[in-house]
Amino acid sequence: MDSYKKFNLKDVINASGKMTILGVSKVSESVLAAQRFGGEHFFEMSQLSIQTGSYLAKILHVEDAQVVSSASAGIAQSIAALIGQGSAYHAYHPYTDKVTRREIILPKGHNVDYGTPVEVMVEQGGGQIIEAGYANMCTPENVETMITKQTAAILYIKSHHTVQKSMLNVAEAVAVAQKHKLPLIIDAAAEADLFKYTKAGADLVIYSGAKAIEGPSAGLVIGKKEYIDWLRLQGKGIGRSMKIGKDNILGFTQAVDDYVKNGSESGNSMKARLTPFIERLNQLSNLEAKIVQDGAGRDIYRASIKVTGEKTAKEVIQELKAESPAIYTREYQANNGIIEFDIRSVSETEMNKIVTRLTEIIN
Repeated sequence: MDSYKKFNLKDVINASGKMTILGVSKVSESVLAAQRFGGEHFFEMSQLSIQTGSYLAKILHVEDAQVVSSASAGIAQSIAALIGQGSAYHAYHPYTDKVTRREIILPKGHNVDYGTPVEVMVEQGGGQIIEAGYANMCTPENVETMITKQTAAILYIKSHHTVQKSMLNVAEAVAVAQKHKLPLIIDAAAEADLFKYTKAGADLVIYSGAKAIEGPSAGLVIGKKEYIDWLRLQGKGIGRSMKIGKDNILGFTQAVDDYVKNGSESGNSMKARLTPFIERLNQLSNLEAKIVQDGAGRDIYRASIKVTGEKTAKEVIQELKAESPAIYTREYQANNGIIEFDIRSVSETEMNKIVTRLTEIIN
């Protein structure tokens, strides 16, 4: 009996993208094999952490790396690390009054809710968010204005969730951080390029293990060795409640290995797979379909469908979820009558099922 039947669960077609609410992504046979090896053997866990970090650092061309339980854990532990600066006392007492340098500067348009607010993870790490700029604008000067003696770091969120217009770019954030001798953390959870941000000058960069990399539940923090050493120390404090198992450490390390060697699906491949899908959708009444690029400029292409007629986009979305398989889409523009379909984790068979379901719903 499979788990859908055993636990009375719906089958799911994930056309929403690499979303945490759906388990993010699928893993390969090589990753499953590495996880199984981890599950069947014992390790000196401190050495497993250090040695897998060293291995990943070599293939990613950085000073050091640390596998953590999630990108969110990476944010919290990175903040704690840069506040504590290697203090064992702080690791055991992360919210102690003996440490007062806790301000973390973040562009206001980056203080978003990605499933939980960014500020929750910063505060969990003991940081105090200081917003720079405005909801629709943040310049390098806006960030500099907020720097004080209590500033511990600058945090930059690279995500489609953030405001995209009139925001300082990564190079400008690096320049401000270096000018004021402050560490810069970049949360690049869903980004596909594992080299770009450390090459640009970021001190710590955080990735989700299960999104672009398509590994098991995990996160990755890469960057300066001193800061990674401080981050590992958080295992004695807040990191204890965020620890990751040996199977996922090995599975994720294998996923990074595979990803660096093989890459991910290209935008051109996505467009080629989308073309017949779009053509079929445009044959349905009350639907206008086209291919669009990811709003944050990533090499990701999706089907965008304008819903007209008696049913609203929100009603169509709910009906897509109602049956089994439940079809999940991107709902960010539903108020504008638009539904997006991300096909990165969708097979041709599943795309046929989506067309069939939409035909039933529209008719």
